[in-house]
Amino acid sequence: MKKHMIPLAAMAGLLLAAPALWAQPAGSLLLRAGVISIQPDVESGNLSAPNFGPAEGTKIGIRGKTQIGGGVTYMLTDHLAVDMPLAMPFTHTIVGAGAIEGVGPIGTVKSLPATTTLQYRFNEPQSAFRPYVGAGLSYAYFFKQRMNGTFNALTGGTPGEATTSKTKSKLAPVLQVGAVYAFNERWFIDGSVTKAWLKTSSSQSSGQTISYRVDPWVFQLGVGYRF
Repeated sequence: MKKHMIPLAAMAGLLLAAPALWAQPAGSLLLRAGVISIQPDVESGNLSAPNFGPAEGTKIGIRGKTQIGGGVTYMLTDHLAVDMPLAMPFTHTIVGAGAIEGVGPIGTVKSLPATTTLQYRFNEPQSAFRPYVGAGLSYAYFFKQRMNGTFNALTGGTPGEATTSKTKSKLAPVLQVGAVYAFNERWFIDGSVTKAWLKTSSSQSSGQTISYRVDPWVFQLGVGYRF
């Protein structure tokens, strides 16, 4: 009887010790790589006068973009972490909306969001599954905005002197929910959804302006490694 209990006791000891293999305690550095998808939820104002288009109420929309990305997380304590997504600039297509909905693309703009969140991770650091919530700030840097002939006509530009456009870079608050699942002591998968409240505007060389809310949803999924 005692002989049978020895391996059972050893197995129980291994099971009790196994959660430690999943630990992501204070001081852990977590790197991940995967995909990031930015999906704007645009609410556009009207292009200011003078309007050279077919009708008043010219608005814009911005299409989403999905690409390879990643991020870095540092565990400040067993439950608090600082997280920063990493990615190359996103190129978004600007489309007509409102009175010009249906005209299709009217330009492109590049964005490079710099986001930092403070996360609270539930469950103990030895747990394989750890959901989390986060809050922070994102600075959306917009650059290399290029508008096409359709937009040029709407703003009174000419082939010889095309209308240029520039979107203001802005700071926005963000909220985040996500979860981490550790496969073993080093490898894990991390998925999250982040909402940003971003209001900005663009200025045209013609003197016109247009204000709008971008308010993007950001979806992230990556495989990571703990150092």
